[in-house]
Amino acid sequence: MNPLEKKILEEGTVLPENILKVDRFINHMIDPQLFTELADEFYERFKDKKIDKILTLEVSGIGIAFACGVKFETPVVFAKKTVSKTLGDNVYKAQVYSYTKDINYDIMVAKDFLEKGERILIIDDFLANGKAIEGLISLCEQAGATVEGIGILIEKAFQDGGKIIREQGYKLESLARIKNFDNGIVNFV
Repeated sequence: MNPLEKKILEEGTVLPENILKVDRFINHMIDPQLFTELADEFYERFKDKKIDKILTLEVSGIGIAFACGVKFETPVVFAKKTVSKTLGDNVYKAQVYSYTKDINYDIMVAKDFLEKGERILIIDDFLANGKAIEGLISLCEQAGATVEGIGILIEKAFQDGGKIIREQGYKLESLARIKNFDNGIVNFV
């Protein structure tokens, strides 16, 4: 059992509707030592790729993407979910469906931060139905950048997102793949 799976079993909570709450160490409070270990693991899985930038989605992906940015020695860009006065209109934009919030929303990256020809590593916290990753891939395509790989902390393997992304030919590496939830217990693939 890897460190992330162990932490999920120790501190994660299964909520109704197949939602895993990991706010004690990933998306509300961050465990820096764990993130350093996980960034090391992503580095091992993608070290054969030349990476120019790491791309993630605000908010929960930023912590692990930052740790990976330190390890890969590359900048981290995060797609914004909300419009701000400083963002402007010169953006790449994609629409994403959120499984946990049950809403559609736009994600955006300023065109200055994703450029044609760049090699991108996408890093995010969860993969369920794949819509957030598809949105991030779309931003890269709009910019003319190449997605070299996709790293996910927790994949809900019982949903179709991972299968869909892999069938599109992307190298997708998930550090914890959940087979199912059984009476509040997490079972891994």
